[in-house]
Amino acid sequence: MADMSTPYSGIEEIVVKDPRYDPRAYEFMFEALAHTLKRLGKSGSRDQETGVASGQHVSGRELLDGVRDLALEQFGLMARIVFHQWGIHRTDDFGEMVFNLVEAGLMSATPQDRREDFCGAYDFEEALVRAYEIRMDEAS
Repeated sequence: MADMSTPYSGIEEIVVKDPRYDPRAYEFMFEALAHTLKRLGKSGSRDQETGVASGQHVSGRELLDGVRDLALEQFGLMARIVFHQWGIHRTDDFGEMVFNLVEAGLMSATPQDRREDFCGAYDFEEALVRAYEIRMDEAS
């Protein structure tokens, strides 16, 4: 999935069509994509003629790993609660959001990308609560 436009523009239209997810959840998806690209060392560039991003594709699983990492970094043990407030209850919801963004032209997907790539990737209780660690470099 790759960013195709200015982040956050068009989110309100998506929420009108599909009100399951809070607009902040979509904003977080753009942040998670940027976080994932940085973590994987993928900077990419845009084709001057088409405007399409190249070298910025990440798989659904890579994006979900970035979502988890960024959520724990930003929200700590509150990540699961924040997601719940935004209407996100399982990793499948991130797939729904990504494909809403793809359909709105705000992200792109390859023909190999599918909603199913996001299904059941990890359990929120395990990934966001039990696996949470306080790192001493962050605590000081």
